[in-house]
Amino acid sequence: MDLVKTLSEQHMKPELPPMNVGDTVRVTVRVKEGNRERNQAFEGTIIAKKHGGVNETITVRRISYNVGCEKVFPVHSPTIISIDTVRRGRVRRAKLYYLRDKIGKKAKVKERV
Repeated sequence: MDLVKTLSEQHMKPELPPMNVGDTVRVTVRVKEGNRERNQAFEGTIIAKKHGGVNETITVRRISYNVGCEKVFPVHSPTIISIDTVRRGRVRRAKLYYLRDKIGKKAKVKERV
């Protein structure tokens, strides 16, 4: 078991900011198109955190042009450059799947002071 633990700790990112469900984050991802690489930011609300350790993932949801878009990001993936917390959210649930049905101001999460 210690061998698995040491191997997984090598691939984990040590400099991650504290992030929880309900927070608005900006995830910068390295995108490869053909022979070129560029950085692309995706900003939205974390609606779910799953797993733990190396396999940890976050589901980020945003609404653009009145269409909801969700992406699942592996937190410790080498394609993720940075995760920045834009604002802290105050929620009382572990999963915010109910935001999928809300539109407009109802889909907002209160800010934690």
